[in-house]
Amino acid sequence: MTDTKPVLLVTGGGRGIGASVCRLAAADGWSVAVNYATNAKAASDVVDGIRAAGGSAVAVAGDVGSEAGVASIFAAVDAAFGRLDGLVNNAGIVGPPQRVDEMTGERLERMFAVNVLGSIRCAQQAVRRMSARHGGQGGAIVNVSSIAATLGAAGQYVDYAASKGAIETFTLGLAREVAADGIRVNAVRPGVIDTDIHASGGLPDRARDLAPQIPMQRPGTAVEVAQSILFLLSNAASYITGAVLSVSGGR
Repeated sequence: MTDTKPVLLVTGGGRGIGASVCRLAAADGWSVAVNYATNAKAASDVVDGIRAAGGSAVAVAGDVGSEAGVASIFAAVDAAFGRLDGLVNNAGIVGPPQRVDEMTGERLERMFAVNVLGSIRCAQQAVRRMSARHGGQGGAIVNVSSIAATLGAAGQYVDYAASKGAIETFTLGLAREVAADGIRVNAVRPGVIDTDIHASGGLPDRARDLAPQIPMQRPGTAVEVAQSILFLLSNAASYITGAVLSVSGGR
């Protein structure tokens, strides 16, 4: 079908920050493609909630960590909506705490395949659909970084921090490259956010434990990050590109 609403693709949209972005975007008038890699039920629950509230959404399977997965995601968006106006590169992984000299090659390759190459490949596909150079109507891309990019995450997630540092550099370069094509590219840099990514990295209590180190004395919420992402997607940010917005409680 061809959708008259602006269309947003959110990678990793089934949980955490991604799920909050999907819900807020739908409430703000976007049609939303909720991407997931393995957890179909989580994505389906997000879609069902959006539809129950009168919004438009579809679940889209695909692993951003492979070129074929990215291609299938965008093919599904094309089939469902026939257009694309925004991309949130939210999908990301983190491994258990380890020193760099303990990390396996498999861990490193998967980390960068998902967190860096996945975002770049998704941005490639989005630009091909949104850029005025390719007959598009413009649009916006928001990449999700992490405060780890500025802290280094020594003794825990140096590979994750490095992947997010790459995302920030990519954001700046792509923003300047496609600005004249009608596409804005920005990033958010979340601090300690209370989502289940900490559990996936083996530290389920990390957000609570780090609260005393945060100037605001608490972790952030997925909704607080999502609101910043929606701002960067919106016309209220029409003259902002190449920016990295820290959403970190002052950390």
